Amino acid sequence: MNTTITRRLLAGALGAGLALLGAAAPAAAAPGDSSVSVGRLVLDPTDRGYAGSLPVTVTYRGAQAGYLDLAITEPVPGAFVATTPSDPCFFSAPKPVRTIYCSVPGGALQPGERRRFSVDFRVLTTTRPYAMATPGGRVAVTTGDANPANDTADVTALFRSTTGSLDDPRPYVRDTRTHASVAAAGPVVLARQEDGTWSGRLPVTVRVDGDAAHDAYWLTPTLPAGVEVVGTEPAAMCGADCEVPGGQFMPGEERTVTLLLRASADVAPGDLGPGSVRLFAVFGWGDELADVDPTDNTATFYVTAAAG
Repeated sequence: MNTTITRRLLAGALGAGLALLGAAAPAAAAPGDSSVSVGRLVLDPTDRGYAGSLPVTVTYRGAQAGYLDLAITEPVPGAFVATTPSDPCFFSAPKPVRTIYCSVPGGALQPGERRRFSVDFRVLTTTRPYAMATPGGRVAVTTGDANPANDTADVTALFRSTTGSLDDPRPYVRDTRTHASVAAAGPVVLARQEDGTWSGRLPVTVRVDGDAAHDAYWLTPTLPAGVEVVGTEPAAMCGADCEVPGGQFMPGEERTVTLLLRASADVAPGDLGPGSVRLFAVFGWGDELADVDPTDNTATFYVTAAAG
């Protein structure tokens, strides 16, 4: 399989720390007049954006035990973390937000059972001294009953201010394009190893200034003939592209990752030529996101194999 296609499939599965893969298809629920209701979703400021949980109550009135499907439309793109208790989930491609598909946690519901659980969210954006709000979220259960109006509840995310207030919330609008840059600390000097190959290190600094929803940032290196990337420090997924370690970024966050380079033993000492590294982000099913300023998404450097 093409390595870029493989990377995009893997990136779409990451979800910046979400355990969203491997969801087993739940058994169909027995028909019945079931319902879902939600409490208030309040996102509190933390040292890393905002976090909060939405209380959910499902009442099941089927004639026999059954599983219920749960669909969660995010009030903020990329905000879903997990259900509590935890249950396997998977997600749709963002258009522009994702819908998360899970089973109602806790297994089969009994006739007449009322089950309570929560849905956890985190928004990686700069905390503000004023309250904010964003509507558009939704929680739905699918039961095949005769009264589908009971099966959906709307959700508005309320962001508590850093002063503790929820009064007079302003609209929260997340960035739709990334605002990131990359710098490479070249030139790279490769040193001869005992087995005759060459080895070197390229520190790369990534900075993200916006809060556009993303699963991960990736680096695409272009290197002189005979030179390849064999890994990163800290360790991360690395093939044709290398993931920037550490998961999702906060606005204003910088990270440095070192690309580990190797050249074959038949490479002659001297200047090997220029190289470059390109930065991009993915969200959802691995599609690249547009950046505010693509000109600072690529950094160049030179590679030299040092004689002696």
